[in-house]
Amino acid sequence: MSNMLKTTLFLALLTGLFIAVGGLLGGRSGMMMAFVFALIMNFVSYWFSDKIVLKMYGAKPIEEGQLPVVQRIVRKLATQAQIPMPKLYVIPSESPNAFATGRNPQHAAVAVTEGILRIMNESELEGVLAHELSHVLNRDILISTVAATVAGAISMLANMAQWGMMFGGSRDDEGRSTNPIALIATIILAPLAAMLIQMAVSRSREYQADASGAKLTHNPEGLASALGKLGQATKMIPMDANPATAHLFIVNPLSGQALMNLFSTHPPLEERIARLRKMRV
Repeated sequence: MSNMLKTTLFLALLTGLFIAVGGLLGGRSGMMMAFVFALIMNFVSYWFSDKIVLKMYGAKPIEEGQLPVVQRIVRKLATQAQIPMPKLYVIPSESPNAFATGRNPQHAAVAVTEGILRIMNESELEGVLAHELSHVLNRDILISTVAATVAGAISMLANMAQWGMMFGGSRDDEGRSTNPIALIATIILAPLAAMLIQMAVSRSREYQADASGAKLTHNPEGLASALGKLGQATKMIPMDANPATAHLFIVNPLSGQALMNLFSTHPPLEERIARLRKMRV
């Protein structure tokens, strides 16, 4: 299934969920309001979700001449991959990590944290940046960024239902009270649906980006070594990250939390490293 088709299906799912919960909370008028809101969300997801994610983490543009090693590596890799040079950002966080975002290779951005620049040697940093550019090259970035918006929106549905419970439920157009069992189900199932969406789009594409990145650098060991460092460092310095965007990062930014390991959006680091070390490029 192509990423464009997956994106269309996710946006259709988002629309359906909003309409269903809108009807649950407010009858026909609730459904209409939810439909309008879903249309707005679909528009925002496609055109602005990358900017929202970058702003969420306080990412600052890397200006020409700033962080020259990062700029040199990305320019070389982008030329090799035959894609436009993405915009580069730095995130003011000591937790080492990186992600790519944007709706297509012509509107792509790569963000790295200050922490990752402090612990990586040049070979490891090249592996990380090649992994992120592979997401751009493989056109993963649109569906990943849209999935972050979808997951956040679905979590918001759970909050709406929770507020409805706190204030005694809502009434539909005919004055009937909302079924409290349905509200409880929404509160429980909506975050679960968000997690499943993230897992569905994240795990397989991480393996693919690892392999593509290693081929781009002709050095699987660089990325394997980087992943090993990131696994240790993120346990010691987990990022204060929104769970709805966790799947965007090269490693789970919440991996310092035991519960998040159980429902991780990323495949096991040990398996990723083992696959890289078996590669011949």
